[in-house]
Amino acid sequence: MTDAARRTHRRRRWVVGIILVVVVALVAGVIYAVTTYADVNNGIHRSTIANQGPAQNTGESNFLIMGLDSRVDENGNPFPQAIYDQIHAEDSSVGGYNTNVLMLIHIPAGGGKAVGISIPRDDYVDFPDSPGGVDQGKIKEAYGDAFEAALQKETDKGAAQATAYQNARSAARQSTIDTVSAFLGGVRIDHFVEVTMAAFYEVAQAVAPITVCLNHATADTFSGADFPAGVQQLDAAQAMAFVRQRRDTTSSDFDLTDLDRTRRQQAFMVSLAVKLKDASTFTDFGKLQKLINVAKKDVAMDDKLDLLSFAQQAQSLAGGNIEFTTLPIDHFGTIDGQSVNIVDVDAIRAQVQDLLNPPTPTAAPSGSSSPGSSSSGSSTESSSGSGAATPTPSAVPNPVYTDSSSMLQSGNVPCVN
Repeated sequence: MTDAARRTHRRRRWVVGIILVVVVALVAGVIYAVTTYADVNNGIHRSTIANQGPAQNTGESNFLIMGLDSRVDENGNPFPQAIYDQIHAEDSSVGGYNTNVLMLIHIPAGGGKAVGISIPRDDYVDFPDSPGGVDQGKIKEAYGDAFEAALQKETDKGAAQATAYQNARSAARQSTIDTVSAFLGGVRIDHFVEVTMAAFYEVAQAVAPITVCLNHATADTFSGADFPAGVQQLDAAQAMAFVRQRRDTTSSDFDLTDLDRTRRQQAFMVSLAVKLKDASTFTDFGKLQKLINVAKKDVAMDDKLDLLSFAQQAQSLAGGNIEFTTLPIDHFGTIDGQSVNIVDVDAIRAQVQDLLNPPTPTAAPSGSSSPGSSSSGSSTESSSGSGAATPTPSAVPNPVYTDSSSMLQSGNVPCVN
């Protein structure tokens, strides 16, 4: 490869934008200003978590992303009314502390392909630490059950209100980590990042407009979604509607489910990564200061997560070097009057092990092509399960995903339901 080609290749590399976009964006500022890095490290909410693995950059890392549906910030304070209005959410008196987004991000040692594993929020699971005396429930409820139990315990022993609240949030994070780890078969979780609804909105506001693509026109009076089909650019309020929509309230026969919402979240992360290729996102200190302020109010992470080390890990991932999947559901059921996802735990654990420990790829003999790929190197996948082959995401500008079960690869803006 010539020096010019190498320079071109380097320019094409970009930071993967996962839902950790807050962290990545903030750390990117560190590259330009150490004071920015210190400001973030000193002001962000931190919690100690148990059973962490080796230090960053010494091996593989597993990050648990927790997106809370709560209507309050990391200090328990209400959002500004303008945010409630924009995100079509009720005020702080409504909603609990459900983790409506749970995603394990696995970054392998040695720079291999990373994977994001979405866990459907209504999966019915065991709670290993029985928060508040509850042994089973929807996986999203582990956080809220542990929070309420810990807050009551702190209050009973006379802790100051602010201290009791923060200790209860820390207990809730640990309970969620323990629940997810046990559910996935004892997977070690090294780090966590917790993001509130307001953080998502304000980050989207800082980097908007963001390009997305939809397979169908759709609208929903609950989330405020109202989108045509095709490629389009969203402002922050529309971005919230995009990732929250799970039903279609038009007269069409187009059906959406909670699994489609999970796929939307994955697609939006990829779109954010595409947006962050624009270097001005990182060099505009006005934007960076906004992100810093968001992080201090609405983001929490573990006390071992070194932002600079994480930036180095994230920047080592080139475009297309992470793919997303959603864990399967066996069937839908009703338990104690609640609609839940019934899952095959053994099958899920086997799948997770396969995802976290993929076989070492072997080189194909010179001049030959592997099954499902052409001599030019492009492969195919079935996006609908019908056997119809479609180009991989790297082969087309806007790859089309018609269901929520196929692997979604980063690299370009995907079209989803």
